[in-house]
Amino acid sequence: MTNITIGFSPCPNDTFIFDAMVHQKVDTEGLNFELVMEDVEALNQMAFAQKLDVTKLSFHAFAYCLEAYQLLHSGSALGNGVGPLLIAQQQMNSEELIQATIAIPGKYTTANFLLGLAYPKANKKKIMLFSDIESAVLSGEVDAGLIIHENRFTYAERGLIKIQDLGTFWEETSSQAIPLGGIVVRRSFDKALQQKIDRVLKRSLEYAFANIEDVLPFVQDFAQAMSPEVMMKHIGLYVNEFTLDLGEKGRSAVQHMLLMGREKGILPESDFDIFV
Repeated sequence: MTNITIGFSPCPNDTFIFDAMVHQKVDTEGLNFELVMEDVEALNQMAFAQKLDVTKLSFHAFAYCLEAYQLLHSGSALGNGVGPLLIAQQQMNSEELIQATIAIPGKYTTANFLLGLAYPKANKKKIMLFSDIESAVLSGEVDAGLIIHENRFTYAERGLIKIQDLGTFWEETSSQAIPLGGIVVRRSFDKALQQKIDRVLKRSLEYAFANIEDVLPFVQDFAQAMSPEVMMKHIGLYVNEFTLDLGEKGRSAVQHMLLMGREKGILPESDFDIFV
């Protein structure tokens, strides 16, 4: 067997997608996947250091490591109505946000990229683990917070309010689906191996859709603090037709994001091919 290091987060959408391939429940075509599980910003940093053969990363981070990685067609998180939310204890206008300290889930997250597009002068940011941001806003440690993942389902019940849906901002200004995160593979791998990994990943996701009860124990192992209802909402929100295959619409959204970021001077220029 050929060993391939693979990184993804403990979030339900990732564990749902990857369970079958890392546990050999599907034909892996002679590949053995050695798992590294980290928060997405930690995975972004590992991608910058080129430590993994295959990894989940933010599309924001992808712009900085195109020399080393290409995007697979399966496994991505894109969609409509799935973007990060800017929250606080009370309403804040644009001028107040410029002065506010805002908790973000990582410098190279797509959430921070979208915050920069919507509020380019809001530069007082504090990097935190995504799951700590709600509490930091509630305690007054920060004035506002940028939330991702399952926190979009819990902030309101904790008494927090939405200042801006940055996904809606993106969709209204770009007319594109929101590219959040993708699965990349080493550019140095030959095309046949890249395509094999892409096939196995798609097979793993198809298995998960067809055998939900079989993959849920792996998902639940890393979502113990999450109610089953929130866990399933999380999967339903971030795992969709784009995850099976980006397709023309998904590829267009990714290309548009990179182009817009370069035009605004937020992302570095690059001539490398994006896709496998």
